[in-house]
Amino acid sequence: MIFRKVAAALLAFFTLVTPLRAEPVVKAHPALWHVKGPVGEVYLLGSIHLLPKNIDWHTPAIKTAMTKANVFVFEVSTDEKAQGRIRELVAEMGMLPPGQSLRQMLPASVHEDFDTAIKSAGLPPNIVDHEKPWLVSLQLLVAEGTARHYSPDAGVDHAVMVAAAKAHKPSRFFETIEQQLRLLAGSDDKLQLEEFAADLKNYRKDEDDLAPMIAAWSQGKADKLAALMNSELADQPEVKKALITDRNRRWALQIETMLREKRVFFITVGAGHLAGPDGVPALLRAAGYKVDGP
Repeated sequence: MIFRKVAAALLAFFTLVTPLRAEPVVKAHPALWHVKGPVGEVYLLGSIHLLPKNIDWHTPAIKTAMTKANVFVFEVSTDEKAQGRIRELVAEMGMLPPGQSLRQMLPASVHEDFDTAIKSAGLPPNIVDHEKPWLVSLQLLVAEGTARHYSPDAGVDHAVMVAAAKAHKPSRFFETIEQQLRLLAGSDDKLQLEEFAADLKNYRKDEDDLAPMIAAWSQGKADKLAALMNSELADQPEVKKALITDRNRRWALQIETMLREKRVFFITVGAGHLAGPDGVPALLRAAGYKVDGP
């Protein structure tokens, strides 16, 4: 199950247009942090990369911060050039060697589960059979989210990107597409296959992993969100280090540089990166900056 957690956290780069579904609007009040530097200032908003389309998270404080911002910052670019690079990297890192079959690499006991999952997700079997487990897992995750009426194009980072572009304000990025994809594709091939086989047994049968995280985020409960994230990765310290802790430290250093610029930055990253003692706000407080927020 660990790959599913990693992939869900890294869907910032994955955009997908899904049909609109009429639902009553639900108001959310996510946490917003404000950091003062020597000359600059930063607002930090946590994103849920997959959200229902009916959640409205545009609080007055968030609207004001976005209006004040001179520069918007995200984990990674998702523009047309970035999507082209994703296709190149998927072809490079996501395909099995010629002649190999993913289905045949799996234990016979999960062949039926594989066939059922691929059919349920509406994926083309002749293409999927030549892809690596991490890439198929990612597609299954997005299909599962879509079935539950979650969508990447309803995610906070995507909406903020659209707003920044409409306002003709510049954007910056903490990471490259290649860096994020390597976090997905870089694990041991044998381990990937084992985790993929285990996930297939429970595809569309598990509880909704995102629901409690979305609830905590919507209510601005950063501590609860941190607890949920920590529990998911508690038995995988090396994954937590690579996925959360190391990246938070790198981003905090980049933010310290931004705070020495005479600008207002609006930063949107995955909500798990802002919560808890290893979160970016906590790291900035420890470095001596005044951080207002939860």
